[in-house]
Amino acid sequence: MSSNDSLARLAAIIESRKAANGGDPEKSYVARLLHKGPDAFLKKIGEEATECVMAAKDVDHGADKAKLVYEVADLWFHSMIALAHYGATPADVIAELERREGTSGIEEKALRKAAARATEEGGPR
Repeated sequence: MSSNDSLARLAAIIESRKAANGGDPEKSYVARLLHKGPDAFLKKIGEEATECVMAAKDVDHGADKAKLVYEVADLWFHSMIALAHYGATPADVIAELERREGTSGIEEKALRKAAARATEEGGPR
């Protein structure tokens, strides 16, 4: 079983928790976050990102890396809620990562900056 399968199954569960699909905020944490709207799940993403940073710092000082893995799982989970809300999937993220494969991170950043400048200057979109 691949990681993509696990992500796809989790994405399907999250999708099923949307109000339009019968998700009940009284019975589901995901449905509750989605019901509260973007501010609720975006706040959770910020909190989880901070917890990832703190866990990584703890690993730097001898803590078990399992805590970092746990916090990254929370970050991914809450990020998947945002993806679902905005009509995207983990497969979209994987496709973007695959698109970047073989491209230097420095080169990728330079290309993004150039595209942003062209847009600001009214250049090609």
